[in-house]
Amino acid sequence: MSEGTIRELEPGDGPAILRFAAAVPAHDLLFLARDIRNERVVSAWLAAAAGDTMPSLVATDGEQVVATAALLADPLGWSPHVAEVRLLVAPEWRGRGLGRQLLDRCIVLAGERGAAKLVAYMTPDQRGAITLFEEAGFRAEALLRDHVRDADGALHDLVLLSLDRGRAERMAEAYR
Repeated sequence: MSEGTIRELEPGDGPAILRFAAAVPAHDLLFLARDIRNERVVSAWLAAAAGDTMPSLVATDGEQVVATAALLADPLGWSPHVAEVRLLVAPEWRGRGLGRQLLDRCIVLAGERGAAKLVAYMTPDQRGAITLFEEAGFRAEALLRDHVRDADGALHDLVLLSLDRGRAERMAEAYR
């Protein structure tokens, strides 16, 4: 396999996203508010990305999507300064730095859009994902017990990690 190419999500990516989501373990999708294995959900995502309300990236290997990232913010809500990072990498592509590249790009996009704080959700057993975000400066902020229910009805906890962009930039400057 090659290194993967990172680019913005395009309107024609729907079928490739659906194939990608179908191949990812269901447990890895629990942190997403919506099931991206559903064609209607993917259509709504593509529309939001095209409308510039949800900047989204994909990593591809040829025609195959191998990772996705999205940045969600609600400029009209109570927390317009907060953006949520959603990042998903195919299991066979993990550990190659692709997730870190996507996360770094999301952090830059968030800064360009004025987000002062970034948040990410994941299950506590997703140690690789937690480590990735912690290495980028995110810190555990909350544990939401029994917050999501999987397709079999089992409840799972979610961890909320956050990054204060201003604090992270000051720390990076101090260590330069």
